[in-house]
Amino acid sequence: MALILIRADSQGKLLNALADIERHADLKIAGKPKIIDPKVADRLAKGILKQNLRSKCEIAVLVKVLEDITKSIMHIKKIHPPAHVVVISDEYNEFEEIKQLYNRLPPLKGYYSHK
Repeated sequence: MALILIRADSQGKLLNALADIERHADLKIAGKPKIIDPKVADRLAKGILKQNLRSKCEIAVLVKVLEDITKSIMHIKKIHPPAHVVVISDEYNEFEEIKQLYNRLPPLKGYYSHK
């Protein structure tokens, strides 16, 4: 199971990115995506990527997918979603914080799996 952080400019782009992950990357989302504070998402992404971000996000979610981390990374590399997608490996220092945070976050409204 892999955790994915998705940062977007709008809810429409976020929902499109989620659909792209399911349809084109062929990853199965487990449960509902969870809304995360955009400032926290930006901080986590900056820490994981170890570089400054080009822009701040307006909306962000954390998603669990059933596939493993390596498969998730390889499949997401092949698509071009309209949002910033970061697969979070357990090798990152932020992984445990994100894993604990995931359980406390509210679900995203307006998301329906296409599969």
